[in-house]
Amino acid sequence: MKNFVVKTLANAAALAVAIWLVKNITLTGDSTGKKALTLILVALLFGVVNSIVKPVVKFLSFPLFILTLGLITFVINALMLLLTSWLAGKLDLTFHVEGFWTALLGGLIISIVSWALNVVLPDDKD
Repeated sequence: MKNFVVKTLANAAALAVAIWLVKNITLTGDSTGKKALTLILVALLFGVVNSIVKPVVKFLSFPLFILTLGLITFVINALMLLLTSWLAGKLDLTFHVEGFWTALLGGLIISIVSWALNVVLPDDKD
């Protein structure tokens, strides 16, 4: 359970950095508390998308992984971010990603920040 909370908070921090750095990734709300709650909910949604949809997409695109030497990963990350944005809209969460290139840059930022946070934060495997 602790590992789940840590990973969700790392996802939320990575999403916050992407929102802060990329102008076409937006999170709106009336107050700071509402924005924080929305960010946590979007991080949970992003985690669900990455744990359920992403492995299926990676498996189906395995030949492209070989052909592009793994660079297709950036496109898949962008698509997962766009899917999260779309699902957030369906769930009335005020998170939006404007276009593929924004999602590609956002996915790259989220990957780097998540990697750095997972190196620093404790892991529950001990």
